[in-house]
Amino acid sequence: MSYHLIDAVEGLGEPRLLVLGDLILDRYIWGDAERISQEAPVVTLREERQEVRLGGAANVAQMLCGLNAEVTVAGVVGADADAQVLRRQLEKIGADCVGVVDDPSRPTTVKQRYLGHAPHRHPHQMLRVDRETREAVSAEVADEIRRSISSRLSEFDAILISDYAKGVCTAEVVGPLIEQARKAGIPVLADPPGSGVGSHFAGATAITPNRVETGRMTGRSISTVDEAFAAGEQLCRELNLDHIYVTLDSDGIALVQADGRREMHPTRKREVCDITGAGDMVISMIGLGLAAGISTGDLCKLANVAGGLEVEQIGVVTLSREEIIADLLHGARSVEDKVAELSHVKRHISARRKLGQRIVMTNGCFDLLHVGHVGYLEQAAREGDCLVVAINSDESIRGLGKGDDRPIFDQQHRSTMLAALEAVDYVVVFGEATPHAVIDALQPDMLVKGGTYAKEEIVGWEMVEAYGGTVKPMGETPGMSTTRILQRIRGLDTPDVLPHPSARDTKTDPTLPERKAG
Repeated sequence: MSYHLIDAVEGLGEPRLLVLGDLILDRYIWGDAERISQEAPVVTLREERQEVRLGGAANVAQMLCGLNAEVTVAGVVGADADAQVLRRQLEKIGADCVGVVDDPSRPTTVKQRYLGHAPHRHPHQMLRVDRETREAVSAEVADEIRRSISSRLSEFDAILISDYAKGVCTAEVVGPLIEQARKAGIPVLADPPGSGVGSHFAGATAITPNRVETGRMTGRSISTVDEAFAAGEQLCRELNLDHIYVTLDSDGIALVQADGRREMHPTRKREVCDITGAGDMVISMIGLGLAAGISTGDLCKLANVAGGLEVEQIGVVTLSREEIIADLLHGARSVEDKVAELSHVKRHISARRKLGQRIVMTNGCFDLLHVGHVGYLEQAAREGDCLVVAINSDESIRGLGKGDDRPIFDQQHRSTMLAALEAVDYVVVFGEATPHAVIDALQPDMLVKGGTYAKEEIVGWEMVEAYGGTVKPMGETPGMSTTRILQRIRGLDTPDVLPHPSARDTKTDPTLPERKAG
C-alpha cells in the first residue's frame, strides 16, 4: 500500500458535507431465548436490554463524523417518539439537523431486531420488524427539504445522497439539488437503492452502486471486471456522470470515467465477520475524499481500506482516520515507498506517534551491506514499532575521508538495498556530515548504532537525551565491517573465514585439491 495514501488521509482537513437521504433508526432488543412458549410453538425471548443505532443516511452521517467531517443532515422523520430519539442520536455525534423535516403523515423509519441467545451460545437474530412507508414524500415536504438546504448550499464541500428507497430521494428533491450543486461546482455523490432505480441521479458527479445494483440499473450480468466496466460506461453515458465507482465486494472497486478511462482497484483479502455498513462506509470515505480533492484512483484505494475494516467488525462500527492510517501502515510496503524525503517521513512519524508507536532511528553510510548490518538492523527494529535508517549521501561520504573510491555504491543503490529489508520502515538520505538535522526533525524515541561504540561516541546522543529519548549501542558481528570486507576484496588482508568449498574453484584456489578431469 503506497505511503502517499497516508499523506492523503493526514491532509483531509475538516470538510463540510451535506448528507441527504433516508434516515433510519435501528433498534436492537437482546434477550435470553430460554424456552418454547406454552401458547404457540415459538421461542420466548426474555428481554435483557435494548440498544438504538443510526441507520441509512443517518449512519452515513455518523461515519463521516467519525472521520472528522462537519456534517449537516437532510431528510424526513415522523412526528413520533422515535423521531426524537433519532434526532438526539444525530446531535450526540455532532451532526447539524437543520435539514431534518417532520412529516406527521408518515412514521419515522425503524428497523427493530430481536436477538436471542441460548446458554453459552452467541446471540442470533430471530426476527426483524420494520416500521416504515415507502411512499414518496409529498410536494410540500419535498419543497420544505429543498428550502432548508438550498440557501446553505455554498457552505458545503460535497453532497452525499444515501437512497434506501423510503421515499425521500425523489426526482423532485434530488434533481434541483444536483443541478444547483453542479452550477456551484460542488461534487455530488449518490448511493443508489437496491431496487436499481437511479434515473433521478442524472447529472451527479458520481454514484457508488454495488454489483447487484449495477446489474439492475443496466440490465446486465456483472460477473467479471470487464462487465463492470461496460456497465459503468453505460451509466456514465445515460446519467451524465463524471465517473462511477462500481463496488464489487471482495474483488474491489471498478472505476470508470466519462472519457472512457477504466481502472480496477482490487482490495486486500480480509476475514469477513459482517458486511453490514460496508456500503455506507465506502460512500462516506469516497465522499470525504471528494470534498478534500483527492484523486479518484486514490479514493478507490482508501474506500477499499475503509470498507475492508468495516467488514472485519461485528455490526456497524464507526471508524477513525487513525484506524485507516494504521491499516495503511500495516499493509504491503514497496521499496519505493520506503525511500522518502525527510519532510515526507516526518509527517508519517507524526501519524505513527498518534497511534502510540515507538520510533527507532539509526544512521550510517551502509556502503557495502553485509550480515552485520542486517543483524543489527533486525535487533534495532525489535526496540520499537518503526525503524528509520538515515544514510549519508554520496557527497557526504566523500567528505568523511573514507577514500577516493568511496562510496562503492551510490546513494540510490544503498537506499534500495536497505529498503528491501523487512526490518526497515523508512530510508532517508542526508547530505550533512552528521545526522543532527534528521534527529532534530524526527526526534526518535531511541537512537541506536551498530558497532563497538560507547554511548557518548554515538553522534547525536546528547540531542536525543535532551528531549527524553534513549541511546543504545547495538554491538557488532565479529569480523564484519565494511572496511574489513573491502580490505579482503583488495587483497590487503587474509580473511578470517574462508568461503564454503562449493563456492570456490580448485583451479584458482590453492587451498583446495586440484580437480581431476573425468
